[in-house]
Order: sequence, then C-alpha cells, then structure tokens
Amino acid sequence: MDSSSARLDETSGFLLIDKPSDWTSHDVVASLKGISKIKKVGHAGTLDPMATGLLVCGLGRGTKALANFSALPKTYLATITLGQTSDSYDATGKITKTFQETDFAKYLPKIKSWLKNLVGLQQQIPPMYSAKSINGARLYKLARKGKEVEREPVMITIYSAELLSWQNNGSAELKITCSAGTYIRSLAHDLGQFLGCGGLLSALRRTEIGDFKVENAIIWPDQKSEWREHLLPLKEF
Repeated sequence: MDSSSARLDETSGFLLIDKPSDWTSHDVVASLKGISKIKKVGHAGTLDPMATGLLVCGLGRGTKALANFSALPKTYLATITLGQTSDSYDATGKITKTFQETDFAKYLPKIKSWLKNLVGLQQQIPPMYSAKSINGARLYKLARKGKEVEREPVMITIYSAELLSWQNNGSAELKITCSAGTYIRSLAHDLGQFLGCGGLLSALRRTEIGDFKVENAIIWPDQKSEWREHLLPLKEF
C-alpha cells in the first residue's frame, strides 16, 4: 500500500451517529463533511427529520459499503397517537381528521391482536409523503402540490412487533423490527384504520441496524468533535 492509500484508509470507515430531531440525514452528512474535511461521506437508511436515532455514515472508502447496512433489519421505538389522521401519516403533517373519541382503553385488546397478526411477510404501499420516486418525481414533492399518484406495493417483512407501553389517552409505544424499506408511519396509519379511530406517528427512534446499536453511537452534534476516535475501521466489516 502506498502512502496516499494509507492516508486515505486512516480517514475511511464508518461512524455510528445518534441523529437528533429536526435534522435531516443530509444535514448530518453535510455537517460531518464540514468537520472531517472528507469529500466522500454518505449514509445508509434515511431517517425523517422528526425521527431520532441510529444513522450509519460512511467516510472515504466506507461509502462503497453503505448498501450492506441499508439492507440490514432495523429496530424502531414508535409512539402512535390515536384519534387523529394526517396527510403525512405523522405529527408533522396537516391534520385531516379528528375523531371524537374518549374511551381509548377499549382498543387495547385489538391493538395486541393487530400486533400479533402484523408479524410476517406482507405488502406495503409507500406513503405519498416519502422520498420514493415515480417517473423521476419524488412523491413528497407531488404531495406538497396536492397531487396523489398510484403507487405499487412493495414487499416488506415485520420480524417482531411489541407493545411497550400504553396510556388511556390513546398513546401507544411500540417496538418494531422490520426489513429495509418499511414505513413505520404507514403502520401507524394502518393501525388507526384497523381500529376505526384514526392514528398517526407522533415519535420515532431507530435503535438498531443489524447488530449495531444506538447506545454505541456518537451523539450529534454534541460530540461531533470526537468523530475521529469513534471511527470504525474498514477492516472490521
């Protein structure tokens, strides 16, 4: 290996980042580029601005292997609020309907049944508010213009779905492990439709990507100056 390749490898690898709310995944990459002075930086598995948690970034030669991370199963902690629907299926969107419901406790047995039946291989239609492209146009850009187009369903797998906590005001915290390409806010919407009282995603945190866990991630941007000491070398993957 020549000296230039050796220098490149010193700043090539992977960084586990705990993304804060209100940052896009692109914001994190741009910030990381600025502080590391590395031209090639990318990420695997986009997180919405509302979402927090584990984002895997590749630096230098690490960008070539990011697709391997994107394909890994992912685990999320999702808070679903019943009684409302929104155009984006989450709390950032425009509220489209509010249900006059006060007795949410009656839905608890149905939620447990829905979660049990959720596990397995299934089809999911991508939501309009998503970065998926159809005929070269991003769906969320069409949605912002008030347009809705037909979307082909994609195959996803829900490996596990667990109710972690429940509040009688209609708030449920779920732990879901799923395949790449799964939209958790679509699941929140589906649950609301199943119950007949509406539902939307009010909080989302990604805790795992394959064997990688958010507790081993660097907190961004609070610890961004420590990025180099947390860089995982290429040889470990």
